[in-house]
Amino acid sequence: MGFLVLQEQDRTEHIATEKELAEAKKNSWIRIPRFDYTPSERLRFVLSGGQPHRASEWADTPGRPLQDQLAEIAQEVTLRGEAAERRRLDEIEATRQRRVRWEAAMDEARVQYAEAYRIRHFEAQEAAWRHATRLAEYVSAVRTRVETMPPGQARAESEAWIGWAAATVERLDPLSTPPRLPDIPEPRADDLRPFLGHWSPYGP
Repeated sequence: MGFLVLQEQDRTEHIATEKELAEAKKNSWIRIPRFDYTPSERLRFVLSGGQPHRASEWADTPGRPLQDQLAEIAQEVTLRGEAAERRRLDEIEATRQRRVRWEAAMDEARVQYAEAYRIRHFEAQEAAWRHATRLAEYVSAVRTRVETMPPGQARAESEAWIGWAAATVERLDPLSTPPRLPDIPEPRADDLRPFLGHWSPYGP
């Protein structure tokens, strides 16, 4: 809040001087003022800032000097100060509640991110199993064909290939090891964004 103490002015009818009349007659753009203003002994107190309650200005009047209004001024200052403090506390509480909601949204986003990661891993395992199954069928067909080959270098090379291919299929097949839930990597801010709705991953 701020305040101003102003000295009021008295207004009286302006009596044009001969010089002013002559200048106005000579130059059409010259305007002779209608009033004269002189400082008075009256004061005006102007209070600015904050939420007004009763008034923002107080002035000396014939029946009530400014000093008799000081209690009202002090009360107005107090009321505005109390209102400003309430607004400050309300803003602090609103900020706190917003952070609480943001933290809850972040926690839920992490849960959803982890579940989405598990689903992607699950789908990748299924795709890897189908791929390994097709390869295993192919290796089986090759083995059947090689078993009909006569002994010799060609058969030996084919059997070596079958050994490599079978080992590769086993390595690629997710069923070759017991299934387990994947380790969830620590999400980055952009990883959580799809699960946050209108919230930002960087803060409330």
